[in-house]
Amino acid sequence: MKKLLFIPLILGLSACSEDAGKVSLGLFTTKDVVIKSEQDPKIPGVTCHVSHVEADLDFSDPSDMSIACRQTGPILAEHLAKIDLSKSGEIIFKQSKSILFKSLKVRRIYDEKSNSLMYLSYSTKETSGSHHHALSTVPLYNTQAWEWAERLKIN
Repeated sequence: MKKLLFIPLILGLSACSEDAGKVSLGLFTTKDVVIKSEQDPKIPGVTCHVSHVEADLDFSDPSDMSIACRQTGPILAEHLAKIDLSKSGEIIFKQSKSILFKSLKVRRIYDEKSNSLMYLSYSTKETSGSHHHALSTVPLYNTQAWEWAERLKIN
């Protein structure tokens, strides 16, 4: 019987992801600021760092978050040809923030006018009258995808 209880514990620990950073909010709190490093799955030359608060002993984490995305490798036309170009873009990262259907999402949206990739992080549940969100942009200027973006404007 003891072996059966131990197996879920091992599986649960192996499913944990690595954090890029973790900072305690104080000695008398169970809350930490966690920084995740996420590479855009369709544009590997972009990395986003998303920080958010995790409350270890609560049923729900706070909705506050921050995001910073940067070019960390080549951005190619063939990468951009695979992305959703609609005004709502596409979700590239999602993490549950509570047992009550609240999650943190990061959505990539292409801004054709400025030839930029916008990364919007947001909470899916209203907190204190607000859906918390943050925005970061990655310009395509001086990337190998710049010509692709310019041709897209012409067509």
